[in-house]
Amino acid sequence: MRTILTIIMCVMITGTAMARSSISVVGSSTVYPFATTVAERMSNEGFRAPVVESTGTGGGMKIFCSGFGTNTPDFTNASRAIKQKEIELCHKNGVTEINEIIVGLDGIAFVQNGNQPIHNFTKEQLWLAMAELGPKPKKWSDIDPSLPDYEISIWFHHQQVVQGTHGIV
Repeated sequence: MRTILTIIMCVMITGTAMARSSISVVGSSTVYPFATTVAERMSNEGFRAPVVESTGTGGGMKIFCSGFGTNTPDFTNASRAIKQKEIELCHKNGVTEINEIIVGLDGIAFVQNGNQPIHNFTKEQLWLAMAELGPKPKKWSDIDPSLPDYEISIWFHHQQVVQGTHGIV
């Protein structure tokens, strides 16, 4: 996947790189470590390393959509697809050619002891277990008494959408 991203970035930025001394990338803090690794690898391959900044997905979109030219970033990394209101902001500021390329997707995996019964969680139960707002259940039985009295343990590992060349990679 890193090789594919490197190729995509190289192809899409050729013209932009000639207009400034380096490629500018802003966006998702969860994609930031991945983007900096790609930048390092590009540098090791003889390309000028992109400047990568962690601004958060929403912050990156706002900066990316603020205009077109050497004073604005060439790419924005995101942990989600661009929103309609962000597209409208881009268009309002002259950023009209937006290309979105999905590099990776998030997924949910359930891991449990093989000696325990399998539970078929509903989408609502999963949402309640992982929701950022509202009550924070500590055990599955806090969500629904029919669920086991086991602690909820959630780990996040992201492979994200990368936004690019006045488009989204």
